[in-house]
Amino acid sequence: MADKGELDMTGAKQNTGMWLVKVPKYLAQQWTKATGRGEVGKLRIAKNQGKTEVSFTLNEELASIQDIGGKSASVSAPREHPFILQSVGGQTLTVFTESSSGQSDEKSEIKTNDKLAMEGIVVQRAECRPAAGENYMKLKKLQIEESSKPMRLSKQLDKAVTSNYKPVANHRYNIEYEKKKKEDGKRARADKQQVLDMLFSAFEKHQYYNIKDLVDITKQPVTYLKEILRDIGIYNVKGTHKNTWELKPEYRHYQGGEKSD
Repeated sequence: MADKGELDMTGAKQNTGMWLVKVPKYLAQQWTKATGRGEVGKLRIAKNQGKTEVSFTLNEELASIQDIGGKSASVSAPREHPFILQSVGGQTLTVFTESSSGQSDEKSEIKTNDKLAMEGIVVQRAECRPAAGENYMKLKKLQIEESSKPMRLSKQLDKAVTSNYKPVANHRYNIEYEKKKKEDGKRARADKQQVLDMLFSAFEKHQYYNIKDLVDITKQPVTYLKEILRDIGIYNVKGTHKNTWELKPEYRHYQGGEKSD
């Protein structure tokens, strides 16, 4: 997290208890439409046989949702939302707010200073659920229909598209692949014993080779060369000499002055 300067701990000192409430998406969207209009609804907290019951009633003006799913017809959202209370569960959850303040300097430029403040500690978790009913079922039906629509649609064009885009006749990697394929085709397969002699001669100079160097030395097709290497060599897949070939122990006649049969 970026450095925000000093943290305002006024909220922590006041020991302010906060509620962490999960609300439906449509409810949060309707609340944003009420910016500057004041009341969004009423929260009711009551005791029923010693048990706390909490519910939220949405403002009647915000219960009407317009143009959902691209349809001009409106649908009424549920107004009653009972709370399902949950414990914090031994967790320490806190609420922070971030605010910006502008300051002007000698050049009349505005500088923005971000201020981070701790508002309080979460003492109660809850989930705000809509009351099941006809309005809620209509709303869910429209939401499901909207989410099931394909992201892309086919459309028939009446005229040709005129743009600056020009398709590439052949991509670069295709050209390189064809070139490599043609070069491999030009390399005629030599006698296996002749290739083995060239490989043993090369491994007398160095212990490790990658496949590209061995192709340059033997002038053989890659596939054919790998078939021979599997008989006499080991391919290292890890370690210091990763992706290189070396001779099998029984063919390492260059070590210790041993001769091969």
